[in-house]
Amino acid sequence: MVLSTSSELCLLVAILFGVLGTVSMKLSDGLQKLKPSVCLLIFYSISFAALTLAVQGVDISIVYAIWSGVGTILVAIIGVLLFHESISVTKVISLLLIVIGVLGIHLTDVFH
Repeated sequence: MVLSTSSELCLLVAILFGVLGTVSMKLSDGLQKLKPSVCLLIFYSISFAALTLAVQGVDISIVYAIWSGVGTILVAIIGVLLFHESISVTKVISLLLIVIGVLGIHLTDVFH
Protein backbone atom coordinates (compact mmCIF):
# COMPACT_ATOMS: atom_id res chain seq x y z
CA MET A 1 0.00 0.00 0.00
CA VAL A 2 1.34 3.41 -0.97
CA LEU A 3 1.28 6.16 1.64
CA SER A 4 -1.44 8.77 1.14
CA THR A 5 -0.73 12.48 1.36
CA SER A 6 -2.36 12.80 4.80
CA SER A 7 -0.47 9.76 6.06
CA GLU A 8 2.79 11.19 4.72
CA LEU A 9 2.14 14.51 6.46
CA CYS A 10 1.31 12.78 9.74
CA LEU A 11 4.41 10.61 9.39
CA LEU A 12 6.58 13.67 8.75
CA VAL A 13 5.17 15.35 11.86
CA ALA A 14 5.74 12.15 13.86
CA ILE A 15 9.36 11.93 12.70
CA LEU A 16 10.15 15.58 13.41
CA PHE A 17 8.61 15.60 16.87
CA GLY A 18 10.16 12.21 17.69
CA VAL A 19 13.57 13.64 16.85
CA LEU A 20 12.83 16.74 18.93
CA GLY A 21 11.78 14.48 21.80
CA THR A 22 15.00 12.52 21.57
CA VAL A 23 17.11 15.69 21.48
CA SER A 24 15.15 16.97 24.50
CA MET A 25 15.93 13.68 26.25
CA LYS A 26 19.63 14.35 25.81
CA LEU A 27 19.27 17.98 26.91
CA SER A 28 17.23 17.03 30.01
CA ASP A 29 20.35 15.61 31.67
CA GLY A 30 18.54 12.53 32.98
CA LEU A 31 15.32 14.48 33.61
CA GLN A 32 17.23 16.85 35.88
CA LYS A 33 16.46 19.97 33.80
CA LEU A 34 12.80 20.98 33.83
CA LYS A 35 12.33 22.70 30.45
CA PRO A 36 13.87 19.94 28.27
CA SER A 37 12.06 17.31 30.39
CA VAL A 38 8.70 18.98 29.76
CA CYS A 39 9.59 19.37 26.06
CA LEU A 40 10.43 15.67 25.92
CA LEU A 41 6.92 14.75 27.11
CA ILE A 42 5.20 17.23 24.81
CA PHE A 43 7.25 16.34 21.74
CA TYR A 44 6.85 12.58 22.18
CA SER A 45 3.10 13.01 22.81
CA ILE A 46 2.77 14.90 19.52
CA SER A 47 4.94 12.34 17.77
CA PHE A 48 2.88 9.36 18.96
CA ALA A 49 -0.42 11.12 18.19
CA ALA A 50 0.78 11.85 14.64
CA LEU A 51 2.12 8.29 14.31
CA THR A 52 -1.30 6.97 15.37
CA LEU A 53 -2.93 9.02 12.62
CA ALA A 54 -0.31 7.92 10.08
CA VAL A 55 -1.11 4.23 10.57
CA GLN A 56 -4.78 4.65 9.68
CA GLY A 57 -5.18 2.73 6.45
CA VAL A 58 -1.42 2.16 6.03
CA ASP A 59 0.48 -0.93 7.12
CA ILE A 60 2.03 -0.28 10.51
CA SER A 61 5.23 -2.06 9.40
CA ILE A 62 5.78 0.55 6.69
CA VAL A 63 5.00 3.55 8.89
CA TYR A 64 7.05 2.30 11.82
CA ALA A 65 10.04 1.37 9.66
CA ILE A 66 10.12 4.83 8.09
CA TRP A 67 9.51 6.60 11.42
CA SER A 68 12.22 4.72 13.30
CA GLY A 69 14.72 4.58 10.41
CA VAL A 70 14.53 8.23 9.38
CA GLY A 71 14.41 9.29 13.03
CA THR A 72 17.52 7.25 13.81
CA ILE A 73 19.42 8.79 10.93
CA LEU A 74 18.38 12.33 11.85
CA VAL A 75 19.27 11.80 15.52
CA ALA A 76 22.68 10.39 14.50
CA ILE A 77 23.36 13.47 12.34
CA ILE A 78 22.24 15.81 15.14
CA GLY A 79 24.38 13.85 17.60
CA VAL A 80 27.47 14.45 15.50
CA LEU A 81 26.73 18.10 14.67
CA LEU A 82 25.21 19.34 17.93
CA PHE A 83 26.64 17.05 20.60
CA HIS A 84 30.00 16.36 18.91
CA GLU A 85 29.50 12.60 19.00
CA SER A 86 32.01 10.51 17.12
CA ILE A 87 31.47 9.39 13.55
CA SER A 88 33.19 6.42 11.97
CA VAL A 89 33.07 4.45 8.76
CA THR A 90 31.29 1.65 10.62
CA LYS A 91 28.64 4.06 11.91
CA VAL A 92 28.08 5.52 8.43
CA ILE A 93 27.81 2.05 6.85
CA SER A 94 25.38 0.98 9.57
CA LEU A 95 23.21 4.05 8.94
CA LEU A 96 23.26 3.29 5.21
CA LEU A 97 22.07 -0.23 5.98
CA ILE A 98 19.13 1.28 7.90
CA VAL A 99 18.28 3.39 4.85
CA ILE A 100 18.47 0.32 2.61
CA GLY A 101 16.25 -1.63 5.01
CA VAL A 102 13.60 1.10 5.17
CA LEU A 103 13.63 1.45 1.38
CA GLY A 104 13.41 -2.31 1.01
CA ILE A 105 10.36 -2.56 3.26
CA HIS A 106 8.65 0.32 1.47
CA LEU A 107 9.49 -0.85 -2.05
CA THR A 108 8.42 -4.42 -1.32
CA ASP A 109 5.00 -3.08 -0.40
CA VAL A 110 4.82 -0.79 -3.45
CA PHE A 111 5.58 -3.58 -5.94
CA HIS A 112 3.09 -6.11 -4.51
